[in-house]
Amino acid sequence: MFYPRIFSLFLLLSLTLVNSFHLPSVHSDLATRGHLSASPLDPFSDEISGCLIATNNFFKGLTISPIRNFLERDLQTSPSKPFYTPLETITSPPSTPLIPRPTWLVILASLPTGLIWYGYYKFSIEEELFNMELNETGKVSGAGGYGTLIAFSFSFLICLCLRPINEDISTFFFLAGNVWILGSQVNLYHRINELYESKNLPPPLHAWWALLPPPIDVIVGLRQVHFLAKYAANERGLVWERDLVADWMFPWISSERFTLKEFVREPRRWFFFTGKIKDFEF
Repeated sequence: MFYPRIFSLFLLLSLTLVNSFHLPSVHSDLATRGHLSASPLDPFSDEISGCLIATNNFFKGLTISPIRNFLERDLQTSPSKPFYTPLETITSPPSTPLIPRPTWLVILASLPTGLIWYGYYKFSIEEELFNMELNETGKVSGAGGYGTLIAFSFSFLICLCLRPINEDISTFFFLAGNVWILGSQVNLYHRINELYESKNLPPPLHAWWALLPPPIDVIVGLRQVHFLAKYAANERGLVWERDLVADWMFPWISSERFTLKEFVREPRRWFFFTGKIKDFEF
């Protein structure tokens, strides 16, 4: 059939690109100050960055002007307001520097909306990281909110439109969109790890866990929300306020990085009421 061969090629290309995406390396003198610097060692960084910027610009051009103007409002003013109330955090467009969005608030806004707000969250953090990298290094390691979520949305819409006409091509766009958004998640986790490493902090995430079935992908996803929020708060010079969900109810969200075996063996990471249970020996 047509689409399996094409999709296999697309999958191989996507995974190759995801494996190539990375934040620029950090020179020692800049790492002390927390700034990022482009690495001259990667011969493909310019080409990859250029493709990602072009992807972002392409899908940005497909977004209607009123929505695009709102989404870019706070990215064009630097610095934006230092502190956001919970309501402002939920309703604000992407900003520079990044807006701290704690886990409890992301869950509170996502569940009642059927995860629609989580899509907005995904768009916002991707666009914030995209602009942060572009402003600091002139290069990017992700396609931004437009190149990830908007691209995924278009692939889904094309899939629906083509379904009555050609099921094979429709399925290809469906699979391609899912591979692209999943690849962007792996890349996002990798980028957050490198943000922490740029501050001489241990990386908090296993990026490849995004490829695992639930609940493991949910575990790493919520950890990403938490650790990116802490990073954003630090960038704004804010004191981190205790997150009831991440720091107390579910300790595995805020815990240092652990393996799957450690998670199963150590009940102290599970819930607030399992903290005193002894580790299992196996």
